[in-house]
Amino acid sequence: MKLHELRDNEGAVTRKFRVGRGPGSGKGKTSGVGIKGQGSRRGVAIKGFEGGQMPLHRRLPKRGFKNIFSKQHAIINIGDLEALVEAGRIDGSAEITHEVLVAAGVSRAAKDGLRVLGGGELKRKLTIRAAGASASAREAVAKAGGTLHLPEAASEAV
Repeated sequence: MKLHELRDNEGAVTRKFRVGRGPGSGKGKTSGVGIKGQGSRRGVAIKGFEGGQMPLHRRLPKRGFKNIFSKQHAIINIGDLEALVEAGRIDGSAEITHEVLVAAGVSRAAKDGLRVLGGGELKRKLTIRAAGASASAREAVAKAGGTLHLPEAASEAV
C-alpha cells in the first residue's frame, strides 16, 4: 500500500443532508420537524416538558430525606483488627490508623476517617487512632489494655 492509495472506510464519511430543498428530496417544506409549535422552532430542548400538562417528575410523590451533614466513615470491627494482626497483615505493636488499613488493602479511603465498632473479641493490646468508636469498642479496647485515641468531639459524644 502506498500513501496515495490511503482512503477512509466505506461509509465513514457522509455528506451533510440538506433539508428544506423541495418535496422531491423527502425532507422538504417542514424539514422533518412537523408543523408549527414550539418543537418546530430552533433551539428547543426543554427536558421533561409535557406541553403544559403537569410533568411526571412533579406528579409523583417525593419520599425520603438526604442528610447533607452525614459523615462517611470507614468502619471496622475490633474482631477484624484482631484477625488482621494475627494474620500479620498489620503490625500490632504500631499505632493502627485508617491509613495503615488502606495500605494493607483492608479499607478504602473514606471522607471522614475510621470508626471502630465492637463486633468480635480483642485479646491483645492495640493502639488505635480513629475518628469515632462505639461504646462497646471502647470497653473492649480498655479491657484488653490497649488505648483508643479519638478526637475530643467524638469522645464527648458517647
